[in-house]
Amino acid sequence: MIPVTWPFDPRRSPVFYGWVVWAFSTAGFLFSIPGQTMGMAVFTDTFIEVLNLSRTQVSMAYLIGTVASSLFLTRAGRWYDLYGGRIMIAGSAAALGLMVLVISAVDVLSRWLGGSTAVTFCLLLSAFFGVRFFGQGVLTSCSRNVLLLWFVRRRGLVSGIRSVFVSFGFAIAPLAIAFLISSFGWRGALWFMGLTVGLVFAVLALVFIRDNPASCGLQADGGKPDDQGAAPLEAPSKTIDEARRSPVFWIYSLSLGMHALFGTALTFHVVAVFAESGFSAEIAFGYFLPAAVFSTASNLIASSIVDRHRLKPFLLVMLGALSIGAVGLINLAQPWGYWVLAVGFGVGGGLWGVVSNLAFIRFFGPLHLGAVSGFNASISVFASAVGPAAFSLGVDHLGSYNAAAQICFVMLVLLLLAALVIKQQEVVHPAKAAG
Repeated sequence: MIPVTWPFDPRRSPVFYGWVVWAFSTAGFLFSIPGQTMGMAVFTDTFIEVLNLSRTQVSMAYLIGTVASSLFLTRAGRWYDLYGGRIMIAGSAAALGLMVLVISAVDVLSRWLGGSTAVTFCLLLSAFFGVRFFGQGVLTSCSRNVLLLWFVRRRGLVSGIRSVFVSFGFAIAPLAIAFLISSFGWRGALWFMGLTVGLVFAVLALVFIRDNPASCGLQADGGKPDDQGAAPLEAPSKTIDEARRSPVFWIYSLSLGMHALFGTALTFHVVAVFAESGFSAEIAFGYFLPAAVFSTASNLIASSIVDRHRLKPFLLVMLGALSIGAVGLINLAQPWGYWVLAVGFGVGGGLWGVVSNLAFIRFFGPLHLGAVSGFNASISVFASAVGPAAFSLGVDHLGSYNAAAQICFVMLVLLLLAALVIKQQEVVHPAKAAG
C-alpha cells in the first residue's frame, strides 16, 4: 500500500482535505466520459463506416461487451473495499486510457488479422468491454464512493455540488468530442482522450487522492480527530448478501438501472431517434444542453435539502420525471415533445444523481460499500447494455424507436408504483430528520 504521507501529508493542507478529494472525485466522473455512452455515441456512425459494420452489429458489440463487463463489477467493488479509492481510481484511469487507444486502432488491427467481419466484430466487442468496465464501471463507482467517506453530515450537499459539474460536463461532452473530431479526426480525438485520462489524470489521482479521513488522522466533515462528539452517525453496515435480500436494495437498483437503460439507448441512438422525427443531427446533439440545464437545477435544489430528508420522495420524483420524459420521446414529432423530453429526462437525471450518490451508503453503511455499490453498478451497466440493442432491434423489426420507448414508459410506471408501497428505513441524523 502507498503511505498516506507520500508525497505529502494531507494534514498539512490549508483546507479540509475532503475538498481536495472532492475535486478528484468530480474529475474522476468527467474523465470516465470515454467509457460512458455519450463518449462512444459520437463515434457510432464513424465505427459503422470505417469498420464496415451495420448499426445493429455495432450495437450488439456494445451490448455483449458491456454485459460482459457488468459480470466483474461486484468483484471490482470488493477490490475497492480491499485496496481503497486511491489505487483503484488511478489504476482504472490508466486502464481506461489504454483501452481507448485500442479502440482507435481496431480497424488497423482488423486488417492485420485478415479483415473479416467476424474479426472486426470481436475486436470492437473486446474494446467496448474494456472501456465500459474501466470507465462506466470501475472509475465511476470508485470516484463516487471515495467522496462519501470524507463527508457525512453534508454528504448530500457535497455530492450534489459535484453532480452539478458532472451533469454539465456530461451534457457538453458530445459537443466537445465532436469538436475534437472536427479538429483532429476521429482517431486523433480518441488518442487525445486516451492519453489525457490514462496518463495525466491517472498520475495526478495517485498523487493527490487519499482513501478516507481516518487513515490520514482526520475526521469526516473536517471535525477534530479527538472530538468524539463530532463523529457523525452512519447506518449499520450490511454485507452484499444482506443487501441482496432487501427489497429496498432492489427498488433502488432497478430504478437506477432503468435510468441507465433508457438514457443510454437515447444517447447512443440520439441522431437516428431525432432524425426519425425530422430533426437534424445538430438539433439532436443540441438537446443535451437544455436537458443539462434542467438536470443541474433540479440536482442543486434536491441536494440542498436531501441531508434533512429521507430519500424515498426523491426516488419517486426521479421515476415520475423519467416517465414524463418518456411521453415526450414517444411524441417527439409533436411541437411539445422536444421540451417534455428535455424537462423530464433533465429533472429525472438530476434526481438520479442524488439518489445514486446516497442510496447505498444510507441504507447499507460504509464497511461493504464497494461490494454493495459494485453489485448495483453491475445491474446498471447491464441495463445500459440492453438499451441500445433493444432500440436497434425495435427499429429492425418494428420500423420505429417508439415501441421500445413505450415499453420503457410502462416499466417506469411499474417501478414508480412499487416504490410507493415498499417501506424504507434509513438513518437520518436526529437533529435534521424530516419527511
